[in-house]
Amino acid sequence: MIDPAGGTSFGGTATGRLRVGIAGIGAIGLASAVWLREAGHEVLLWSPRGTQDEALRQGSLEAGGLHSCTVTVALAGDAAGLCRDSDVLLLALPVNGHRRVMDEMLPCLRDGQVVIVSSMASLSSLYLHENARRAGKQVMVASLGTTVLTARRESGAQVRIMTRRGTIGVSALPRAGTGAAVALCTALFGDGFCPQDDALESALANVNPTSHAPLAVYNWTRIERAENWPQYHCMTPAVARVIETLDAERRALAGAFGIQVGTVEEHFARSFGVASKRLEDIAAELHAKRGGPPGPIRVDTRFVTEDIPYGLVFLEALGQVAAVPTPATRTLVDAASLISGIDFRQENDLLAPLGLAGETVAGLRRRLH
Repeated sequence: MIDPAGGTSFGGTATGRLRVGIAGIGAIGLASAVWLREAGHEVLLWSPRGTQDEALRQGSLEAGGLHSCTVTVALAGDAAGLCRDSDVLLLALPVNGHRRVMDEMLPCLRDGQVVIVSSMASLSSLYLHENARRAGKQVMVASLGTTVLTARRESGAQVRIMTRRGTIGVSALPRAGTGAAVALCTALFGDGFCPQDDALESALANVNPTSHAPLAVYNWTRIERAENWPQYHCMTPAVARVIETLDAERRALAGAFGIQVGTVEEHFARSFGVASKRLEDIAAELHAKRGGPPGPIRVDTRFVTEDIPYGLVFLEALGQVAAVPTPATRTLVDAASLISGIDFRQENDLLAPLGLAGETVAGLRRRLH
């Protein structure tokens, strides 16, 4: 357990291992389970959708890529069992599932428990923290600006771990617990974690929405026809220019809240060790090195269902709070809504309960402390 005021006693088993409950059995959930088991921690997996592969039910999880191994994991039948039998909870699922899963977990959380949101967007961590506090529960909610690992699920109980990012930003609610959150993440995953000022910095540091959404919109026919398309090869100079324009709006928003975030090019350099400086050259270098990864082949890809409503629409909402124009972001949301037939501004289920429409810059910053 961690003292929400900022203490660093992790609890766990007599051998120092931590019991980590993971909500989500997608690529990041399974990759995290493998990584944590290899580090000697206990892992309990829960599928919020209630779908489990037979091999997982038998407790076996196979990994390739960075880790070629088979590990054993346990399964929880529901949120109550996951919370009861875990010291630390890791949310490893798309943001469009955060509110529903958080609502299921809220009644089951214990004082001193830690929830790591990997990765956080649209201030979902603030939603959990404020609702836990209203329920009289003293918990810490840690936010990762991006996932520790990149991975692809190859079957129900097989995952390929492709990358372990070298630098990952961490923030905490309450803010005084940030140091403890960094120490906990280090105990779980190893070095490379650095403190971020607050959850808003973690959200604004995430470049996925501004890089994924243009790739999806401008390669829509490839996705619709389920073609095999290498996404970095299709990050052409024109698409890279759109990403850079969106990125400039993201950084302008951060500045309006007194936050400094890196560029999308710096993100790729940290994550993948590229030598190129311009985004179009970075994309070409990554394609030459990796030949992929392949782009999505379903129109309900997270590039669309997660990154547009919980990424770009959220940036739009912040722009209204801070009176910062976001014309390129608005254009991408409009284009995605037009081509998909979905009004993505109505798809974000966190904005209304967070009350951002009536918020101020100073008011939001106070809530994040």
